[in-house]
Amino acid sequence: MPDDPGSTPGRGAWRGRPPRHRPPWWPENESWPPVDGSGHRAWPARRRGWWPAIGCFAAIFVLLALLGAAAVVAQIIGFLFGPFGGSSRPLGVAALVVLVLMIVTLARGFRRLAEPLSALVDAARRVEVGAYDTRVPELRRGPRELRELTRAFNTMVSRLEIDQRQRRSLLADVSHELRTPLAVLRGNLEAIADGVHAADDEHLAGLIEETHVLERLVEDLRTISLAEAGALPLHREPTDPDVLIGETVAAFRAEAERAGIGLRIDAPPDLPLLDVDPVRIREVIANLLANALRYTPAGGEVSVAGRLDSAGAEVVLVVTDTGSGIEPDLLPQVFERFARGRISRGSGLGLAIARDLVVAHEGTIEVASEPGRGTTFTIRLPTATARG
Repeated sequence: MPDDPGSTPGRGAWRGRPPRHRPPWWPENESWPPVDGSGHRAWPARRRGWWPAIGCFAAIFVLLALLGAAAVVAQIIGFLFGPFGGSSRPLGVAALVVLVLMIVTLARGFRRLAEPLSALVDAARRVEVGAYDTRVPELRRGPRELRELTRAFNTMVSRLEIDQRQRRSLLADVSHELRTPLAVLRGNLEAIADGVHAADDEHLAGLIEETHVLERLVEDLRTISLAEAGALPLHREPTDPDVLIGETVAAFRAEAERAGIGLRIDAPPDLPLLDVDPVRIREVIANLLANALRYTPAGGEVSVAGRLDSAGAEVVLVVTDTGSGIEPDLLPQVFERFARGRISRGSGLGLAIARDLVVAHEGTIEVASEPGRGTTFTIRLPTATARG
């Protein structure tokens, strides 16, 4: 029924398609099918597309194939039992044998295709319910596409298994990192509520510091998740590397003096501009400087150097300290999330964030360290000219 029987319906007047013939309730003085103000139909004509023609051709092909097979069988029967006698019988027997061999060969071929496909279907069902350790045997023979399919399936499931393992590890590490400041907050708040501690500046300052720890941890996790998803926002602008280094080092100058550590800059003023997000790159350098100052004893030295590589396409930033160094067993995993040594006091996210930020800028970061002799981090960033 139209929305308004007295007017021409629009495209949404019927649920589904309107009837093909004029409805009995349709006014006699109005055309059917209804038209709009420009004289066109009020709904689009039915478009059948190519599918009916394709279906007809497929049916004709199957019919011809069946007729051809029937003709071959008829010829064989004629050779075997027809009026030509025994002279044609050997030819008929040979044709029948060839036909049987063809059928057997096709059946074996279909079976060779069906078995790995069936194994893939069963494996996909197991993966669907969470069995990410499922694998299918890779074919040594057979169609190239099928061999590539089994190899791609195993690769996909392997990555799913790794992602699941990393996700579980991340949840366990995050819960562990959150538990410590939350326990401190709860214990101190309960002590204040019970009158054990006074609600004075000394105790409240400790609580505020723990909230800062939680805030930094949450922000670090957010940065990592955005970087891994490729959704980390970067506000690029032409940036002078030596100015960026100078501003970042200046923020740590007072801390280095209090700790009795020398802080040195070695960056020429004529370095080419970088097309980077200065806030993010400053965060990377600040993270490396904070770690260097934390693990360098009094009397040691931390330096930040900048130079242009030999090809002139990258600016190289080097942060070096004379601290305790990184443990050899930790060095290969130093950029992984929550990777910490025995004497580490941080959350284990700083270097992972530094790596993600550098990679987001199409750069690279490397580390070299000797226990007891210091650590060197090397960052390579493409110049603004090299990025085009």
